[in-house]
Amino acid sequence: MSEAVGRLHPSLAHHLANTLGWTDLRPLQEHAVRPLLAGEDALLLAPTAGGKTEAALFPLLSAMAEQEWGAPSLVYLAPLKALLNNLLPRVETYAGWLGRRAALWHGDVTAGARARLLREPPDVLLTTPESLEATLVSAKVDHRRWFAGLRAVVVDEVHAFAGDDRGWHLLAVLERLSRVAGRPLQRVGLSATVGNPDELLGWLQGSFTGRPRRVVAPEVSPPAGRPGGHPSFPLAEPDDPPLGDVQLDHVGSVANAAKVIAALHQGEKRLVFCDSRKTVEELGAALLARGVTTFLSHASLSLDERRRAERAFAEARDCVIVSTSTLELGIDVGDLDRVVQINAPSSVASFLQRLGRTGRRPGAVRNCLFLGLGEEGFLHAAGLLLLWGHGWVEPVTPPPEPRHIAAQQILALCLQEGRIGSRTLPGWWGGLFGGASEPIARHLVGEGFLESDGGMLFVGPAAEMRFGHRHFMELTTAFTAMPEFTVLTGREEIGRTDPALLTDKVDGPRLLLLAGHSWRVTWIDWRRRRCFVEPAADGGGRARWLVPGTGGASFAVARAVREVLLGTDPPVRLTRRARALLADLRASAAPAVHPGGNVVCRTGPDVRWWTWAGHRANATLKATLTTVADPEHRTEDFHVRLRGDLSPQIWQAALREARLTLPPASEQAVEGLKFRDALPRRLAEATLSARLADLTGAALVLAEPHRFRLTASP
Repeated sequence: MSEAVGRLHPSLAHHLANTLGWTDLRPLQEHAVRPLLAGEDALLLAPTAGGKTEAALFPLLSAMAEQEWGAPSLVYLAPLKALLNNLLPRVETYAGWLGRRAALWHGDVTAGARARLLREPPDVLLTTPESLEATLVSAKVDHRRWFAGLRAVVVDEVHAFAGDDRGWHLLAVLERLSRVAGRPLQRVGLSATVGNPDELLGWLQGSFTGRPRRVVAPEVSPPAGRPGGHPSFPLAEPDDPPLGDVQLDHVGSVANAAKVIAALHQGEKRLVFCDSRKTVEELGAALLARGVTTFLSHASLSLDERRRAERAFAEARDCVIVSTSTLELGIDVGDLDRVVQINAPSSVASFLQRLGRTGRRPGAVRNCLFLGLGEEGFLHAAGLLLLWGHGWVEPVTPPPEPRHIAAQQILALCLQEGRIGSRTLPGWWGGLFGGASEPIARHLVGEGFLESDGGMLFVGPAAEMRFGHRHFMELTTAFTAMPEFTVLTGREEIGRTDPALLTDKVDGPRLLLLAGHSWRVTWIDWRRRRCFVEPAADGGGRARWLVPGTGGASFAVARAVREVLLGTDPPVRLTRRARALLADLRASAAPAVHPGGNVVCRTGPDVRWWTWAGHRANATLKATLTTVADPEHRTEDFHVRLRGDLSPQIWQAALREARLTLPPASEQAVEGLKFRDALPRRLAEATLSARLADLTGAALVLAEPHRFRLTASP
């Protein structure tokens, strides 16, 4: 074996050869050994099933054995409990080769099992950031004693954390954990391909950015883009064209998608990704009606229902599983033959994760079939595939201004420590929240969330009342879950549904669609938020979930769509239907696209500014040009609606006076912000406004030439 294997602990090297039958390590695993054994922070990049877990664990377990680390000495964090459950047998095996133990610690682990772990700590603790914080604030855990031997943290799917508020929560918990342990913790992130790996690793290091660090084996070096992570068009061709059999089709409806999926690749195992739970349910029901063995997975199905579906799918052969992004992050569902994507995923990085689910058998090729349900979904898919084909991947950008997470962390820290000096507060997070800690702490004291005595802060009655339910469980989660009703048939839980389906006026029986089947509502327990159902043999059920706005298309995807409409085909196989639709879309969009800038089109009173800039940049432009933008029109991905009496003179005057402005936060958005009550109202609104904006994209659009077309409309 290689020199890298010789650096690992002898027992581990022995089992690699004699138990696993490996002749050598994969390149990623080989290159990770030296920096991880040296204690460097690292980001390990590889596609799904690329051996990232072993690349991190083999050297860290070797260091644990050789340096006689205590227990627990290694925390392994992942965004999903199901992913941790899936990893446990492997981690237990690897740790066991060195006489060490691994164990789970999350919300599904029983109180008795957690008590046993506290008595006999494992060497490797597999958990989520929320469960890790729960141990820090729990009165049952002596966290300073329990984490005294902690040396390293592995963060799986770190890109999935960094892109939203769970990332800020994760970083803040790691900062507190380092302080509790009394040492900087070695931080190792595992990720699929991202557009800014060095910046992502720097973010993961938190306040310890001066430590040695290494990005190991990036799969792709994305082409250079504009500031803010926006690509430069025309896109440069990659040195190595992407590999995979990718096809784009347009089917027009869920029913047609079911017809295509049922007809293609019979006898194979197919994983179908959808962009909403509603589409998962509708497609699942349509496939079942066609006699296809079908399983479903999404966040509103019960845990038992999801596990049953995933287990059956893993063991079956000729079948389909229809899922939201819940099956994107590495959970093992067996040996896949095909991936099908309904419309488009949110990012190129997400597509790479899904594409990596296939092609794992020797001789197999990675593959994905895109099925557009409508014109907009089809265009989003075409734009995203154009970016992928040119090797471009989005940078992972944490959401700005995490003031609400700072408020949550201040409360959690006071709960953890009992009392904390107000002057020492910012030091717990190493400058992570800038100067936000002090004004937020003053607000928390003023509102009764905190009490102050002699410069010491401690949890006040308002926090007890607002967050104290079930041992402050709500305080350890960074998100507000939308209210849902639990759906049961007898004593068996099927999942959860939007309460609107139980209050909408209906003629005849009230029918729900859940787990791919229709159910007739027999009784509703409004106080306990429970709904009892029985099977509805004739079908007709409805699915619906209220989902907060996702932000629409990015600047990169919107600009790539413009390139497609200007004549650039994505480098994938296009079906005959796709080519016909693309020709029609290019013809109809001709007045609204121009390679040298953006276009203002008028037909009668309807005036649209075709920016091709994405949802957030258009929201910023609408807020910036209030004198000419139509205030009643909602923000779109590709255009901004303008006032009907617009003239070239009014337009030019508005552009001369333009000063970039953050879009305002709606009342609904502010109400949906977790921990908003712990923030001054102005800071809550400012936080959301910063997240609704794309200042860089808006500035690029304003700097472009503007063409005014008086009579044409796409």
